[in-house]
Amino acid sequence: MSGRSSMRRRDLLKGAAMLPLMPGLRSLADNPSSKDHLWQGYDFGSFFPARERLNQGPFDIDQDEGWQTVLFTTPSEKPLRNPGMGLVGYTWEESGPSVAVREGRQTLEDHVEKMASLPFVDVLYIRCDWRNVQKQAGRLDLDPVWELTLAAAKRHGLRVAFRIQSSNTAFQPHQLALPEFLRSRVPLVKIGPMSKHGNSDPSGGATGYWVEPRYDHPEYQKALTDLNQLLASRFDGDPLIEWVDMMHIGFWGEGHFGGYPSPFPDFATAQRTLNQMVRMQLATWKKTPLAMNTQPDISNTGNREAIEIAVRGGAWVRSDSIIVEEPVQIEELANRPPWLAAILEDGYLRSYDASKLAVDAVGVNELENYMLHVLDLKTNYWSLWTESEHLALYNDRFPRGFERLRTSMGYRLRPSWVWQRKRSGTSELVVAISNRGVAGVPGVLWLQIASPEGAFKLRGSLDPGYPHAGGLRLCSFLLPAGFTGRVHLSAEIEMRPDVLKPLAWACEQPANSDGSISIELKAMDDPKWRKSI
Repeated sequence: MSGRSSMRRRDLLKGAAMLPLMPGLRSLADNPSSKDHLWQGYDFGSFFPARERLNQGPFDIDQDEGWQTVLFTTPSEKPLRNPGMGLVGYTWEESGPSVAVREGRQTLEDHVEKMASLPFVDVLYIRCDWRNVQKQAGRLDLDPVWELTLAAAKRHGLRVAFRIQSSNTAFQPHQLALPEFLRSRVPLVKIGPMSKHGNSDPSGGATGYWVEPRYDHPEYQKALTDLNQLLASRFDGDPLIEWVDMMHIGFWGEGHFGGYPSPFPDFATAQRTLNQMVRMQLATWKKTPLAMNTQPDISNTGNREAIEIAVRGGAWVRSDSIIVEEPVQIEELANRPPWLAAILEDGYLRSYDASKLAVDAVGVNELENYMLHVLDLKTNYWSLWTESEHLALYNDRFPRGFERLRTSMGYRLRPSWVWQRKRSGTSELVVAISNRGVAGVPGVLWLQIASPEGAFKLRGSLDPGYPHAGGLRLCSFLLPAGFTGRVHLSAEIEMRPDVLKPLAWACEQPANSDGSISIELKAMDDPKWRKSI
C-alpha cells in the first residue's frame, strides 16, 4: 500500500499535544451529570422498553407439585451466522477497495465477489467518503461498490454495514471527502501543514494543508441531516443492513484531528455541535443499530459527553484499533452495557500478509495476538479489511485465530436445561438459556413456545442483555391446561425496538427446519415426576 493508505493513525495520535483546558471544558467537568466515571458498574439506564417480560424467577421448590428435567443440550463449537456478531470483510475502506483494484490488476466486481465468498466472512462493510454516496443535494448517488456489495451479501447470505466519512486523509490535498456541491457552502479550515507530525507522516509525501469543514456551520448541519434522512429512507430497517457507523467529526470519522488543531472556534461550539449530530442521527435511524466510535477526547471536542448520549440512546460502540489504545477506551469497551454490541478493528496489519508477520518465541504471530484480544473485550465483531487473497492464505497458515473468534466471539445461546413442572393445575416449562459466548445478547432475547400444529403460541422477552457473557438466565411459560405432547422452542433477537430477527441455537442437538428445538412434554400421570426428592 502507499504511505498514505497504510498510515499508522495511532502513531499520529501519539504525537498529539494536549490543548489547554478551556472555560467550556471546565464548566463541563463541574457539571455533576458529566463527571468522569468508570463504565464498570455504571447505570446507563435502559434503552429497551419492558414488553411481555417473562417470569425470570426465582423458581423455588414450594411453587410446584412435581417436576422433571425434559431437555438438556450440549454446547456446539461450530461457527454460527447470527445477527449481532461476526467477522467483517471490507469491500471498500478509506483508501478504496483492494490494493489490486486500485492498481488496475483486479476488477471491483471480482474483489467484492471474492470477499463475499470467503467462508469465514459474515458481514460486508463499506467505508467511503460522502462524495461516494451523493453528488447533488436531495438525492443519493451511490458509487458502484454499493450495489455490488448489497447484491453479493444477498447472494451469499451475509449482512452489510457502512460508514460515510466527512473527512479522509487518504486523498488530500487533491480530493476532499465532501461532495462538490457542499464544498462551496461550508467554510473549509486549514488545520495544519502536511508534514511529519508526532511519530507519523500522514501525508505520504504530499505537500499542502490538511483541510477540515466547519462542522458547526448551518449548511453542513443541514446537509448532514438531509443525507441521514436519505440514507435512512433507503436503508433503515433493510434486513441486509447490520449496523451503520454514526457520522462523526474528524479524520476518517473517528472523532479526532490527529493532534492538529480543531476547526471549531471553541470547545463549547464543538460540544454543542457534536451533541446535536449524535442526537439527530439517533432520532433518524429507528430500525437499524448505529455504532459510535469511542475515541477519547484528544482534540478537545466533547467526545466523552457525546459518547454517553449515544450509549444512552442505544448506539453500539466501536474502536478502530485494539492494541495501541488508550486505557480509558479499553475500560469502556469491556464494561459497556451488556445489551450493546462492540465492533473492533485494527489498521496496523490490515493487509493480512502472512509472509510479513512477526512470530514470537512460542509461535504466535503478531496479528493473531492482536485479534485474540477481541475476546478480552467481549466483542461482537472483528474486521478483516480488504485483501481476500491474503485472508485466505493467512487462514490456511494460521487457522487458530479465526477459529477461536468464530467459536467464542459474540453470544452463543442454547436451552441448556428445560424443566416441566406441575403448577396451577397445568404444566409450566422453566427454560435455562445459557450463553457460552464472550458477549451479552446485543439487545433483547425473545423466546417462543409453540405446538407444531399451531394450536397455541406463547412468547415473551428476557431482560435486555441477558443472558450475559458466560452466564445463563431462567424463564418460564405456563402451558394451556391439559396440553401434552411436543412443543417447539425458538428464539429471536430484538436489536432495535420492535425489530426482531431469528437466531440459531448453539447446541449440537438437531434443530427443526424453522430453527426451533423440540421438547417432549410428559403426561400428568407419568411415573417419573419428582417431589421432595
